[in-house]
Amino acid sequence: MKKIAIITGGSRGIGAATAELAAKAGFDVCINYLSNHERAAKVVEACKSYGVNAIAVAGDVASAADVAVLFETCDRELGPVTFLVNNAGIIGRASKVEDLSADVLHQTFAVNFFGAVYCAQEAIKRMSTNHGGAGGTIVNVSSVAATTGSPGEYVHYAASKAAIDGFTIGLAREIGREGIRVNSVQAGTADTEIHALTGNPDRPAMAADKSSLGRVATAQEIGEAIMWLGSEKSSYATGAVLRVGGGL
Repeated sequence: MKKIAIITGGSRGIGAATAELAAKAGFDVCINYLSNHERAAKVVEACKSYGVNAIAVAGDVASAADVAVLFETCDRELGPVTFLVNNAGIIGRASKVEDLSADVLHQTFAVNFFGAVYCAQEAIKRMSTNHGGAGGTIVNVSSVAATTGSPGEYVHYAASKAAIDGFTIGLAREIGREGIRVNSVQAGTADTEIHALTGNPDRPAMAADKSSLGRVATAQEIGEAIMWLGSEKSSYATGAVLRVGGGL
């Protein structure tokens, strides 16, 4: 079976690292990105250096229509997806719950949760043996915040990731006999630019102080966990929530 990966939020950070690891493992790669075409193009070139095909498709995962275009483009240019990584996500501005704006709350869930559901729906249409597919794997990128709650700063984000973990477990039980495994990675704070972009550049250093290992993760370390769950090495794992959080 031809191995084809769709990785949302694939132009930077954990998504970009996972895309390159997938290419190294022999997957043709379709990355989704929101707006940074230049960064996405660099990831595509890095993937192609491993001798695979790779494309980038712009779109907002919070839009079901954009998600449909993403999967249709992958179908046309690479083939039907066999490995979906629901990585696209936003943190939203840090605030206490009482000060949380409705716009930030809605956008956080639209991207982090609804987007993952939209992508999973499209993947199931292509992977499920009930629809003539050959099976596949879905990995949802969650966060240790789903367990810690992130009080005083990101409760809305933590709640969206807790929803992802619940979705992972339920979906895994729903479609396991259709040849599809579904798992999630509860990622710890990683050394990526997302914190600076959301106005909290000191957060990685703060998280490192709380980590049992005394540091934050690299994007590649989280990517390696995602790839393990997407490989046959984890063939009996489904409905699993794998914490990769440095002891948090």
